[in-house]
Amino acid sequence: MKKFNFRKVLDGLTAASPVGSSGGGSGSGAGGSVHPGGTAGAAGTPREEIQETLTSDYFQICKTVRHGFPYLPTALAFDPVQKILAIGTRTGAIRILGRPGVDCYCQHESGAAVLQLQFLINEGALVSACADDALHLWNLRQKRPAILHSLKFNRERITYCHLPFQSKWLYVGTERGNTHIVNIESFILSGYVIMWNKAIELSTKTHPGPVVHLSDSPRDEGKLLIGYENGTIVFWDLRSKRADLRAYYDEAIHSVAWHHEGKQFMCSHSDGSLTLWNLKSPNRPFQTTIPHGKVQRDGKKPESCKPILKVEYKTCKNSEPFVIFSGGLSYDKPCRRPSLTIMHGKAITVLEMDHPIVDFLTLCETPYPNEFQEPYAVVVLLEKDLIVVDLTQSNFPIFENPYPIDIHESPVTCTEYFADCPPDLIPVLYSVGAKHKKQGYSNKEWPISGGAWNLGAQTYPEIIITGHADGSVKFWDASAITLQMLYKLKTSKVFEKQKVGEGKATAEIVEEDPFAVQMMYWCPESRIFCVAGVSAYVIVYRFSKHEVNTEIASLEVRLQCEVEDIITPEPETNPPFPDASSQLPSLKSLSGSTNTVACEGTMKDSIPCLSVKARPVRMPPGYQADLVIQLVWVDGEPPQQITSLAVNSAYGLVAFGNCNGLAVVDFMQKTVLLSMGTLDLYGSSDPYQRQPRSPRKSRQFAADNFCMRGLSNFYPDLTKRIRTSYQSLTELSDSPVSLELERCKSPTSVKGSRKLSLPTDLKTDLENRENSFSRSRSSSVSSIDRDSKEAITALYFMESFARKNDSAVSSCLWVGTGLGMVIILSLNLPASDDLRQSEPVMVSPSGTVLTLKGAVLTFACLDCMGTLTHQPYEVWRDPHSADDGDKTRKRKLVMHSPSSSQDMGDHQFAVICSEKQAKVFSLPSQTCLYVHNITETSFLLRADVVTLCNSVCLACFCANGHIMTLSLPSLRPLLDINYLPVTDMRIARTFCFTNEGQALYLSSPTEIQRLTYSQEMCDNLQDMLGDLFTPVETPEAQNRGFLKGLFGGSGQAFDREELFGEATAGKASRSLAQHIPGSGGIEGVRGAAGGVIGDLTRARIALDERGQKLGELDERTASMMASAEAFSKHAHEVMLKYKDKKWYQF
Repeated sequence: MKKFNFRKVLDGLTAASPVGSSGGGSGSGAGGSVHPGGTAGAAGTPREEIQETLTSDYFQICKTVRHGFPYLPTALAFDPVQKILAIGTRTGAIRILGRPGVDCYCQHESGAAVLQLQFLINEGALVSACADDALHLWNLRQKRPAILHSLKFNRERITYCHLPFQSKWLYVGTERGNTHIVNIESFILSGYVIMWNKAIELSTKTHPGPVVHLSDSPRDEGKLLIGYENGTIVFWDLRSKRADLRAYYDEAIHSVAWHHEGKQFMCSHSDGSLTLWNLKSPNRPFQTTIPHGKVQRDGKKPESCKPILKVEYKTCKNSEPFVIFSGGLSYDKPCRRPSLTIMHGKAITVLEMDHPIVDFLTLCETPYPNEFQEPYAVVVLLEKDLIVVDLTQSNFPIFENPYPIDIHESPVTCTEYFADCPPDLIPVLYSVGAKHKKQGYSNKEWPISGGAWNLGAQTYPEIIITGHADGSVKFWDASAITLQMLYKLKTSKVFEKQKVGEGKATAEIVEEDPFAVQMMYWCPESRIFCVAGVSAYVIVYRFSKHEVNTEIASLEVRLQCEVEDIITPEPETNPPFPDASSQLPSLKSLSGSTNTVACEGTMKDSIPCLSVKARPVRMPPGYQADLVIQLVWVDGEPPQQITSLAVNSAYGLVAFGNCNGLAVVDFMQKTVLLSMGTLDLYGSSDPYQRQPRSPRKSRQFAADNFCMRGLSNFYPDLTKRIRTSYQSLTELSDSPVSLELERCKSPTSVKGSRKLSLPTDLKTDLENRENSFSRSRSSSVSSIDRDSKEAITALYFMESFARKNDSAVSSCLWVGTGLGMVIILSLNLPASDDLRQSEPVMVSPSGTVLTLKGAVLTFACLDCMGTLTHQPYEVWRDPHSADDGDKTRKRKLVMHSPSSSQDMGDHQFAVICSEKQAKVFSLPSQTCLYVHNITETSFLLRADVVTLCNSVCLACFCANGHIMTLSLPSLRPLLDINYLPVTDMRIARTFCFTNEGQALYLSSPTEIQRLTYSQEMCDNLQDMLGDLFTPVETPEAQNRGFLKGLFGGSGQAFDREELFGEATAGKASRSLAQHIPGSGGIEGVRGAAGGVIGDLTRARIALDERGQKLGELDERTASMMASAEAFSKHAHEVMLKYKDKKWYQF
């Protein structure tokens, strides 16, 4: 407790903010800010100068929008009047899509799979049926839909739902074969039930199976068609409560579709057949076809095919009807892809799909089922894609999809997010990306065009970059909570294609996805882009608007941990600590390559993993490879994967490190400046003295934090290298494998399980090892002492004071390691720009070493006023512009941010954050001004210094799910919210913060979730979101004509209320289903209740609940008035009946 009191006293002394010590780390094990005793005097002056403006009132967490394809889709629905589409998923999510910009994500709290969705057409509401046998009514007339009512079935399982157009009674079929009826307004069951034993004939001895179809006749709404799984069809008269007709077929039914006149219907069956039935002769179908079945020569029935899972039968006024179905292909072609078949007249078109078909819907001009349907498009929901086919053109082209649903085209392996970047970048990237767009799309407008969306107040440009397993990199315009693809870069094009079978001979680090992007570094101002690949290479790209034909420059770098440096009784190359980036490739069989020594018996040495193209390569406008740097094999050992990366355009340098050491390359002169083991970087300043090779024992914090580190920076590569494919990010992430358990495996246990193949083997291995944390800790710590490898985990170029008491800033490279060491390297650049291309750049250790607890994650530099100092950069110029005759024209360099351009001042602040703590140092004195122990029991996965409201803060994401922000430079906690209850590999790999209170992560293998930690953006979010419901006139029904009205049945006079209402049908059994009132629109405030503005949030909830109770009271009052009125009416009738009778006449 003394720590906390001490911090409060300090905060009182600084008077920096009235908030003081708010949010001290509830649940993240924060140890509070500590001011080291000996530095009080040194710290006094800067603390008084800097007035920090950020307080906890500026922060609040809420999700903003989710982009991408709905993960594991299960259901599809379309509102033909509002023109919006809903997709349900196996995880209980619903995505509602309209025009571009209208994209809404909702989630059932139960997480049960969505079985079926039904729009209340043009009513702004949606019914969802879930696998936990609950029905939910969603209100879409608000920007964030909420559940109004739920109905949970207790004794029966829901199998099918049907809501007739403009009806308030929902038909619900169950697994027992019964059909129940639900009032949509009150969400209460009617007493009217169609029991299976009443529907089928008494003589039938077997149960007909679950209800697989329900629909009312287009001709007469009083007749309900019920399809049972075993092939029984019942045409039920709702008024007389009996079956009008029954039809039987000897194959299971999958779906039923009506002809719009209501005289015929079509069924699809499990043998690949379609049967057409006439109501006048139900004994047998008047037409049976097996569309893809081979016709037998002897006139026998065609051979059966795969089941036709769904059929739609749509009529046209001026042409033949469309019959569209999925499935039904013949069994003799096992490799055929999933297909959608369109039969139009005698023409049969088979559209082959890339993924299995989940569901499809035909979009028609009219919402009325008894009119000519006039289909114009088919929406096909695939397992990993959504396509819309244009039916109005004979070649059935597809529409160009405006939604960003191809994020997962290749699995995402890393992400970067840039808010408030230079405004000219988006149009420039779009112009080079537009040239590569596919052709052949339909020329019609995208048909899902409902809702309304405007730009809102937030106008700054945002760009998201995703790196993928196939080596591609995608740039996305993410401005104003939308997402649109700008430009795609294929990094694999710089390498020769691998021949089949070559992989084993060369024994790559990875067999699958050798081009997977592991890290990206982008400087938006200079447009320099750099990627690090999983096969231990770095590519530097420059941006040009001109096509060029040139050879790709390449360098090879030898990085190894010298054997002499390892003083250990066991001279074996064991993993140094449970850190995926540093050890797993050296476990040969684990990395997927069982033979690290080439088959001929010669030891591989000085050979890179991939071959760069030697011939001149045509490079289109956009990002063009300037230099490829590859790490090479050393004495039969493959190169270790890259763990950190930084580029600086002003210096013309790229730096990268791995568990062996650091390399610095001059990409202007194309030379290697430094290739050094981590231990050599210390020089004489090695804090460990490297004596008996186990210094960590004397520094308990370093040892302690090892079993907790590793995954923090590069843990995802653990998954990558065990399974040898980033596909594991797709598969492993969805199993509840604990991050803590995953990372705490001791190297010995990893070594013992070399032949793992995810996901199953790893899972069982982890399950077997569900031991206590302390046990896995001890084994991890003991292994540290046997090895000396120290990974480079963070790099940062900046103008800084390299040595203690320097009088002026100079060019530096800050290096952070896995042991929490910070080494400052001095960069001696040529004095003038003219000499830059010829004079060598000198890189030398400055002798400065700073220490933190845990692996270093991030650096930043603040000037003497506490303003974030921008890294130096070169203003972009086109390297291949036509007017660039002489290559020696002067480069424009910006050495620091405009806000502090007049004078850097006599000191600056260095902000360093590790996975355990944050420190702020005053330079050049190197005094530690502030320390904040962020977490004791967990570790940080991501930390970024970001700007918000013209100020600066440190944003952190912890493995225990907490999102925290700290003020700078004083490191006061401003926000600490337990945001993500379960942290899995994918989220940790892709989580990133950016300026203006924005952040993102991959919430599923196919979706990006964006969130904000800014109170201002939370307040303005409603204005930025799209409207799902817009007032639209329901189209008028066509005039039926006198004769049709006379002889067309009594459908129009059918009164469902009279038939299904409580007065006639009575009440349903209370034990059958339970009514649950919904939240009715309390939007996303529960997550905030535990945060720093919890009181306000709770007040809002209480207010909403009070409003809800008042609404319920109002409803009860209305129902009491109605019942009183009914009683009054009844009493009046009784009085009239007996008014004139004498007493003896009663």
